[in-house]
Amino acid sequence: MSRKLDFFKVEVVPHDPTWRGAFETESKQIALALRDNVVAIHHIGSTAIPQIHAKAIIDMLVEVKDIIKVDTQSSEIEALGYQAMGEFGISGRRFFRKGNEAGIRTHHIHGFEVNSAHIERHLAFRDYMISHPEHAQQYSELKRELANKYHDNIQGYMDGKDGFIKAMDLKAAKWRSSY
Repeated sequence: MSRKLDFFKVEVVPHDPTWRGAFETESKQIALALRDNVVAIHHIGSTAIPQIHAKAIIDMLVEVKDIIKVDTQSSEIEALGYQAMGEFGISGRRFFRKGNEAGIRTHHIHGFEVNSAHIERHLAFRDYMISHPEHAQQYSELKRELANKYHDNIQGYMDGKDGFIKAMDLKAAKWRSSY
């Protein structure tokens, strides 16, 4: 599914151990905003995988009881500085993004209703990469190469990762189902 992405410089940086704390701080605020609709909040994406390069954007997967209720709770999330983006190209998702005072993107929220296949896919990918550091390093190197090649083209960067991510998703699903 195609969607227009805003322009921003594509920059990946070495893993920053403070990302975990940034996730924990932000997830508490999100849990308060969404109250009893929240089932769990997970740190996903490259900032959740130790020792790899990443765009310095904290990705959070928020499992909710009722995805439609998130629409009525958007103002509480927006009060935390987020912009509501709707499904933003993925059916059943509620996507929010946040930037700092300089306009640099800092956080993403990917909201899915409990039992969405997207939840399992994201968690399996993250856990597989953490458990398979050789693949995580391949991913890190690919991200660095793509960021150099597509430093001003986020769509080119994302497209360049797509094949690797799909291959790892398959490995991660097989690995996850084996335990």
